[in-house]
Amino acid sequence: MSIILALLAAASSPIAVTAPPAGQEVGADLEHFAYPYPVRWFVAGEGARMAYMDIAPTSAANGRTLVLLHGKNFCAATWGATAKRLAGEGYRVIVPDQIGFCKSSKPAAFQYSFAALATMTRDLLAEAGVTGPVTLVGHSTGGILAARYALLYPKAVASLVLVNPLGLNDTLAEGVPYAPLAKLRTEEAETNAASIKAYQLRAYYHGTWRPDYDRWVAMLAGQYASRGGDTVREAQARLSDMIETQPVAAELSRVAAPVTLLIGDRDTTAFRGTSAPAGTKVRTVPEAAREVAGRWPNFRLVTLEGLGHAPQVEDPARFDAALLAALRR
Repeated sequence: MSIILALLAAASSPIAVTAPPAGQEVGADLEHFAYPYPVRWFVAGEGARMAYMDIAPTSAANGRTLVLLHGKNFCAATWGATAKRLAGEGYRVIVPDQIGFCKSSKPAAFQYSFAALATMTRDLLAEAGVTGPVTLVGHSTGGILAARYALLYPKAVASLVLVNPLGLNDTLAEGVPYAPLAKLRTEEAETNAASIKAYQLRAYYHGTWRPDYDRWVAMLAGQYASRGGDTVREAQARLSDMIETQPVAAELSRVAAPVTLLIGDRDTTAFRGTSAPAGTKVRTVPEAAREVAGRWPNFRLVTLEGLGHAPQVEDPARFDAALLAALRR
């Protein structure tokens, strides 16, 4: 390893972390929640700051940069184990918290859109000195963001890996009534540690809970419980509005980069499907992914049998192996 690479690796070496109790305040911007690598900052405009981790290769560098994009109920920290494995395979790994999420700013006047988040992510990469096309790995809501980035900046994207992505189907077109922002705010006001755990148990982990999942409940619930929790709830409501009104389903045929869909077949997520009228079928993430993979040749489906919506948390070793196989292709 070169001296420069060794210094970079030392600067981005993992940090030991422990889980706070669920419901304990961790700060609206996760000020008291430790990330697995040092956090850096990018000023995205108008004073808004994006937090991110920049992990150098810990083996011979292969010259490729991966950008890991989190979902709505996740943060950059959720990618910690995967980032460590990827760095060990020679990749440079950049993991941002998007505006409105986690450690990043949640400005009241921000016009939330996937186009804005994609542009800010592009600018962050430029400031970090990334040159050449990158591979985007987008999980859940991060899958919508990854697709939007590829549509806006096709020459900047070498490939996409979408992990149980939302946005492959248009739920409004499938019959789910539009939820006004006021309704989304009401729903967020009712969110707490118990409701977060119940939802994740059902949708993410198909009825089986492990103690290591508690850290991620504490991360989310601690934000809501903190001073400034109303700011978190407002940002989350606006992000839900983005998901329901800005899917990429109608534009997927224009994605030029090759796409691998990594899909846990036990994922029951169907965004706002419980709000659909009786008799209206809203496709789950696996159902939408199968339909997309059958329509366009640049979309390749890889099924992760027995895993749910968060395979990188549920079975990191198997997920990382599937992700690395996709990257090598």
